[in-house]
Amino acid sequence: MQYGVCNLGIVPIRLEPTDTSEMVTQALYGDFFKVLEKRKKWSRIRFAYDKYEGWIDNKQYIEIEVEQYDLLSKSDIALSRDLIQFVSDNTDSIYPIPLGSELNCLNLLEHTFEGNKITGKNEKSNLIDTAFLYLNTPYLWGGKSPFGIDCSGFTQMVYKLNGYHLLRDASQQATQGTALSFIEESEPGDLAFFDNAEGDIIHVGIIMKDNYIIHAHGKVRIDRLDHSGIYNIDKNTHTHRLRVIKKII
Repeated sequence: MQYGVCNLGIVPIRLEPTDTSEMVTQALYGDFFKVLEKRKKWSRIRFAYDKYEGWIDNKQYIEIEVEQYDLLSKSDIALSRDLIQFVSDNTDSIYPIPLGSELNCLNLLEHTFEGNKITGKNEKSNLIDTAFLYLNTPYLWGGKSPFGIDCSGFTQMVYKLNGYHLLRDASQQATQGTALSFIEESEPGDLAFFDNAEGDIIHVGIIMKDNYIIHAHGKVRIDRLDHSGIYNIDKNTHTHRLRVIKKII
């Protein structure tokens, strides 16, 4: 088994080993993973954090030893807390890194970081404040950064920045936590999931107070939430059908 770490700010992870394939998620700086299969130009990887799999360009990560992988796995996560920051190497070259980049690999990569860090768990009430950092971020399928994000990438990163673990896709996140019977039982920070006509979970957002929700749809935006689903205040119509509300914390 081989192992790797992302040494660049934002790297696309593809469904298939080609640049023209669909992006299914992103590796942010410091994300580390197992290399399940290595080809001449591409590697199929499995992230340590959420076990998500996909293909990464071999030029966009650094190989590490199993001992280094194990050490990173056992370390408490430290994350960058600014929308954009920089790390520098021993030649004084700088690398931009986005909000939520993992900083445990700095010594391993011989990089220096002088920005603000986040460690440990925050109160549940802090989730909404963190969510507002992504407000108006454009929707991007597979995205996980303030420069483009999808609905489950948004919820995963907001929870991660507060010290809580979510899986990658909305359908996976819907398997976590405790289901609530009514919106009235929910608290700010709980997750609302939405399905399609076939009953598949296709969307997720973070509940706010007073029956509002913040979610990634076109952009990270705030809409009304009622028993039917999300009511888009710009289009004056329901855009998503409510399936279940989950309390994760």
